[in-house]
Amino acid sequence: MSHLQNLLIDTLLGTKHVDRAALIKLQERSLCVASPGFNVMPGDVQTLLNGFAKNPLQARREGLYFKEKDYKCVRADDYSLYAKNENTGVVVVKTNLYLLVTTYTEGMYPSICVEATEKLGEYLRKKGS
Repeated sequence: MSHLQNLLIDTLLGTKHVDRAALIKLQERSLCVASPGFNVMPGDVQTLLNGFAKNPLQARREGLYFKEKDYKCVRADDYSLYAKNENTGVVVVKTNLYLLVTTYTEGMYPSICVEATEKLGEYLRKKGS
């Protein structure tokens, strides 16, 4: 397992409020590393990148289609996208080199998923990643 994959598993999945996690390379627009069983397809990568390319109001209005589900966007700014669908959700944080993507499912606390994802994103930005 790579250092980055260990980082995802220990800091995110270890909270028990993150179901899946992935790092997407911004420049290559490709998956760098993901938690076991989390397959982020090229179309999903493009959807997430488009969420940041749009103006935040448009992203909030249109929502997000990710992993064959429609999500209502509840936050969209230059560094973060939060979206939910009933009891599940996706959190995306942009760093200098990556998009950090996490999901949560029913029974998990979205606030803990958001906090853990934002903290790891902040750590990666401080490291220049």
